[in-house]
Amino acid sequence: MEENQRQLVSDAIDYKGNPADRTASGGISSLVLYVLYNQTTSIFQIYACSGVELSERLTTMAIVVNLVTYLVGTMHLSSATSSNISTNFGGTSYMLCLLGGILADTFLTRYRTIAIFAVINAVGTCLLAVSTGLPKLRPPPCNPARSNECVEANSLQMGVYSFVLSLYGIGLGTLLAVTVLVYIQDKVGRSWGYGICSGFMLLAAFVFVSGTKKYRYKETPGSPVIQILQVLVAAIRKRNVKFPSDISRLYEDPAQELRLSQTNRLRCLDKATIITSKDNKTSEASLTPNPWGLCSVTRVEEVKMLTGVLPIWATTIIFWTVYTQMVSFSVQQALTMERSVGNFEIPAASFNVFMIGSIMLTLAIYDRLIMPLFRKTRYSHGLTSLQKIGLGLLFSIIAMVGAALAERKRLSVAKTSSRTTALILPVSGFLLLPQFILVGIGDAFIYAGQLDFFITESPRGMKAIGTGHFLATISLGLFLSTILVEIVRKVTGTNDGHDWLAHRINDGRLDLFYGLLAVLSLINLELFLLCAKMYKPNP
Repeated sequence: MEENQRQLVSDAIDYKGNPADRTASGGISSLVLYVLYNQTTSIFQIYACSGVELSERLTTMAIVVNLVTYLVGTMHLSSATSSNISTNFGGTSYMLCLLGGILADTFLTRYRTIAIFAVINAVGTCLLAVSTGLPKLRPPPCNPARSNECVEANSLQMGVYSFVLSLYGIGLGTLLAVTVLVYIQDKVGRSWGYGICSGFMLLAAFVFVSGTKKYRYKETPGSPVIQILQVLVAAIRKRNVKFPSDISRLYEDPAQELRLSQTNRLRCLDKATIITSKDNKTSEASLTPNPWGLCSVTRVEEVKMLTGVLPIWATTIIFWTVYTQMVSFSVQQALTMERSVGNFEIPAASFNVFMIGSIMLTLAIYDRLIMPLFRKTRYSHGLTSLQKIGLGLLFSIIAMVGAALAERKRLSVAKTSSRTTALILPVSGFLLLPQFILVGIGDAFIYAGQLDFFITESPRGMKAIGTGHFLATISLGLFLSTILVEIVRKVTGTNDGHDWLAHRINDGRLDLFYGLLAVLSLINLELFLLCAKMYKPNP
């Protein structure tokens, strides 16, 4: 009788691995717990529907956007070194998202992945709070009268700080982060700011895990990344095998519902579909072929389709190199400028709120004002994903030109100012607003365009890889920033000491570095337009 009253969900299981019972799982209670998890980590955010993105952003962005000010002001590192640490941390964090996706889809399941790494995230922020509070783990303060004699952090102090940053980054995840928490870090103390972050994450993890028995789970579908590797490995293994005269003899999975026909592009990958005597023996022994030795035609064609988006993918990387300047060098610029509004001094890192605000405003204007106009024309779908990406790249160029002009103005004030030893120059920090706003507008377009393009153009069996493409561009863009900084330091640092990225930002030529980014972005935009013109959408 009890068995008859159960309502099983065909495509879900419970926490024990049994078919999920509709009457005992899911429903409003598990939804509330899920929303509470997202809301706990971003308690004052009104956009709860943004989900996990907001919950990770609170702690992540609170640290990332203000990391440079800590490295420059407390650890006494150079502007270029501080920027590189910030970008390396961000790049590693985003790259580890791909590893997390593989673990979730292949080994741990998504629930376990969220639960485990939320705890790791919380532990990392706890250690970060402790490390910033212990005097022995940071160098002594600078002597205001002798600012050139600051003692840089030693290897032990940087080692401890780097360790807790990396531990925190493994559990990566924004408006609240760059306002309230940044203010607490700057005015109350880093330990308090990081402690609040860790408290939010611990509470969020507890609330999330408390709903374990109420959730419905999906069985691990297998990672698209693993499937791509299987095709590559199988093709390499059979690189010397000749193609059969009859292509119908190439392997196709009989259980595959949606099949793709074999094409002539990237024929080297088709080697993975050739059936050999070794494959026949393996199939007879285990009923299914070894996926690392034999892949279906459909699987190989899906991988071919992914390679078609790579040129577009590559030309979006540099945007995130421009983007990261807003949380590295632009924050350092703001540190040297007047930021007071009445009796209140805006923290330098909080200037990112203007970028975030412009993102939200751009999305709202596009959705509420521009899209209704498009619907009245034959272009009712609005801008295409490639057009959005192109606009994002264009705004990044304009932003870097504006940033170079603003920095030139700031440097001219620094050279003529009588405050030779002062940290704050007599120039308003609001001079930096155009670069933050323009990058924000570009972010709104390229973020939406990239996600739409990569997910839409990914083959049906590998839609999840679209998000991976997007995260990889952010990660590589941050690492590219580090590479460019190192190249510029080595090339310009030998020019009689006229380093573009000098130890102190007032002694360098950051305007020329911004100009270099503008030129590189312009060249990249031309390459993007060429790739977009040649691109043929996947069927």
